[in-house]
Amino acid sequence: MRLAAIDIGTNSVHMIVVQVRPDLSFEVIDREKEMVRLGAGGLDGRKLTPDAMHAALQVLSKFRRLAESHRVDEVIAVATSATREAENGGEFLQAVTQQTGIRPRVISGTEEARLIHLAAVYGVNVSGDVAVVIDIGGGSVEVTRGAGSAIELGRSFKLGVIRLTERFVRTDPLEARDERKLARHIDAEIGKYLDQVKRAGFDRVIGTSGTILSLGAVASAAEGLAEGAPLRSRRISAKALRRARKELVSLDLEKRLRVPGLEPRRADLAVAGSILLDQILRRLGADEITLCDLSLREGLVLDYVARHRKEIAQADRYPDVRRRSVFELAERCHFWPEHSQQVARLAVGLFDHTRAIHGLTDREREWLEYAAILHDLGVHISYEGHHKHSYYLIKNGDLRGFEPDEIETIALVARYHRLATPKRRHDGFGDLRRRARRTVRTLAAILRLAESLDRSHAQTVMGMELHDRGDDDLLQLRATGDVELELWSAARHAAPFERMTGKPLRIEVGRIASEPAAQSYAEQPDTTARVPRQAVRRRRDRRVRENHTARPVGEVAERRRASGVRHGMELVRPRQGGDQNRQEKKRADPDDVQPAARHGLR
Repeated sequence: MRLAAIDIGTNSVHMIVVQVRPDLSFEVIDREKEMVRLGAGGLDGRKLTPDAMHAALQVLSKFRRLAESHRVDEVIAVATSATREAENGGEFLQAVTQQTGIRPRVISGTEEARLIHLAAVYGVNVSGDVAVVIDIGGGSVEVTRGAGSAIELGRSFKLGVIRLTERFVRTDPLEARDERKLARHIDAEIGKYLDQVKRAGFDRVIGTSGTILSLGAVASAAEGLAEGAPLRSRRISAKALRRARKELVSLDLEKRLRVPGLEPRRADLAVAGSILLDQILRRLGADEITLCDLSLREGLVLDYVARHRKEIAQADRYPDVRRRSVFELAERCHFWPEHSQQVARLAVGLFDHTRAIHGLTDREREWLEYAAILHDLGVHISYEGHHKHSYYLIKNGDLRGFEPDEIETIALVARYHRLATPKRRHDGFGDLRRRARRTVRTLAAILRLAESLDRSHAQTVMGMELHDRGDDDLLQLRATGDVELELWSAARHAAPFERMTGKPLRIEVGRIASEPAAQSYAEQPDTTARVPRQAVRRRRDRRVRENHTARPVGEVAERRRASGVRHGMELVRPRQGGDQNRQEKKRADPDDVQPAARHGLR
């Protein structure tokens, strides 16, 4: 099912077109916006001007044609502050229906606040946090407080940037006296409510709308962020926004047009917008704000889906916005779920085995899991160089709930699952700080080995244990079938892992005989298979030597040296037959071979 959601705002008219999937998640497939200034001269009960209505009708006609080109099943349209206040708002809505076929409904400020809050917490990873959401429009500002999508406090105030600019911004640059008047007016209108929100408490503040995103871009540019860098989920300090306010207030329009990051069409409204946002954050006592590019239109889609289904299957399956977003991207790119999730299980298992070595936290563990799930997305474009295609798709895949540096890390880890290892000269990797580069190297080394342990895409490895034996490490695998490909591939890709641990890696395998469906597996220690060639890297070895025969797992336990078991993991899931019709065997490449180093992390 396809939906078009239209927001007829005081300043701009927005539309998104989404594809609603069978699991009730949705994907934005097109979006448009036009700044028509519908409320200019028509607020506080006055009439919408003929010019403003004409401009809005032209845009809506274009949006209707665009929606039809996507063959949408439903167009959802709402009108906000300008239309609900205007004396001729009803006439305007009637004209919209007659000329475009779109049937907008006017929503109250409280309903607008609810829908915006719904979209903001969907787009930003709030987990169990209590969030305050701020949306600054042309005619009104909405401020809500709630845990997740449940709103406890929500209000709309007549403090939009067009309204405030028309009333208070009479000089250019703005005189100090008028700035004080504007600040006092804001405090008088919204101050008591913000005090109530502050007393109730919150964990974070989220800002939506074009005005806040534009101010966030100005503050980020002043701190050295490259022009055009993603703003989604970026945290901006209140101090940085305060500095942006001082700069914008001190400049005239001509100079504001040259301010880095400021959208030129908002230059005349930026003064009032910066004062309004700064005053709100001051009154709340907030230290920072998280930017969100989802707003009313996405809230309309979420509300529509919720009202037309009792539950959203995808959201129930993945209640965390980050995990849900990762699987939505994976499904859009037609990933191999059996292989990708097997690699993810193996990767996080190896991560847990080696926690004492790399010292990383659960946060990095989550990045590794998501990189493993997404590592083969690039095959959707082309097998050749698919690791680089995966990097591009992850970076540009609209992952929600992640900060920009997290997306960059996940994309780089996936990019290095094969062929070249991380180099400072590589795009993206060279721009990272030293600690972040170390994290990428570590996670990529783990992912590379994990991917090799499902080289056949048959999910034959069902469990593993890693033993520290002093001079080397022993990785014991439990398998349900032939693992020759896995052993061959692991021997070729173990070098980065060995550099991380500082020791050579030896791999041995034992068999697991499948039982009836009631049991996932039964371990058979007496029937362990002898590995035909040793999947081990000794000093100065570049390839497997023929005379290094691996011993059965049972023999290891008889050695005098007691193994130090770092971690034991069971992948309790029977073999499902691999990828079946979609199984692909990756072609070997000589560049995959890396010499084994005897050093730890650097």
